Amino acid sequence: MTESLSASVPSPSLVLDLLEAFRRSKTMFAAVELGVFDALEHGGKSVEDLATELQLHARSAQTLLEGCAALGLLKQNNGIFENTQEAAVYLCSSSPRRMTGYIKYSNHAIWKMWAHLEDAIREGSHRWNQTFGFDAPIFSHFFRTPESMHEFLMGMHGFGMITSPEIVRAFDLGRFQHLCDLGGATGHLAIAACQCYPSLRATVFDLPHALDLAQSIVSESSVADRVLVVGGDFFEDPLPQADLVALGRILHDWDEPKIDRLLQRIYEALPSRGGLLIGEKIINENRDGPRWAMMQSLNMLICTEGRERSFTEYEALLRRIGFSDIHVATTDVPLDAILAIKP
Repeated sequence: MTESLSASVPSPSLVLDLLEAFRRSKTMFAAVELGVFDALEHGGKSVEDLATELQLHARSAQTLLEGCAALGLLKQNNGIFENTQEAAVYLCSSSPRRMTGYIKYSNHAIWKMWAHLEDAIREGSHRWNQTFGFDAPIFSHFFRTPESMHEFLMGMHGFGMITSPEIVRAFDLGRFQHLCDLGGATGHLAIAACQCYPSLRATVFDLPHALDLAQSIVSESSVADRVLVVGGDFFEDPLPQADLVALGRILHDWDEPKIDRLLQRIYEALPSRGGLLIGEKIINENRDGPRWAMMQSLNMLICTEGRERSFTEYEALLRRIGFSDIHVATTDVPLDAILAIKP
């Protein structure tokens, strides 16, 4: 009887893994925040040297470093700790592909707001006021200095370096002549598109505070002569002329009235047979995944007015504005792609 009952008990590994998951995230957040990976950028160091340099308690620093090694972020050899390749590329603040800005934002803001997930679900609203004492717009409150905004945008640039090359190749965009990336931030999608399609020109359209960084990154790219950076608010200002408009990680921020307003403005600005390229992570039609999309949808509840959607839901939004010939392409990166055409 005992053996039969034991055989019917499921493995606890799933629950145990989730129980520990937040500890892994926080270990990486803390190591980035304390400057561990930057301190190891040029070579390995001992616990004692790192603790002295970063002004850390030596025994506690050793525990953190060993934890990072267990996560694959550091490697250890005879008491000397070094960055792994992943840490060097994504977790050092000098790397052009760094995600440190978004990691620090996750540590300072998202981590704290997720503590109130239960209240977000009960009330159906974001947690900015409960956590920090103010409402949206979040950026005007949370990123009060140019330095903090710059680092956050570079974190999003790190995401873009991963996703944008896949998004612009998800469909053949060779027939389009001019791409306008609304909310284009650092220009990563516009750059990737122009690199992929030699005859394409592009405009990065974003709020004024993002322009200096976008211009700097665009000017250092191989396609600088084909990418223009323009300031404006896509809800209020005239949209640049283009036969292809891109929205990357934009629609999931908003409720449907705002989405309708933005899509209508895009539809009216596009010429006949113009296209709209959307980059979002698409929820499966039976709503059983993928995990990234489901967790991001909860994050949107915590942080914004929006949520993630299935392709059918996006298709309905697009068709009621007038778009047709709507297609989806899934990818292995944190964004999928939708292409819709104006008749």
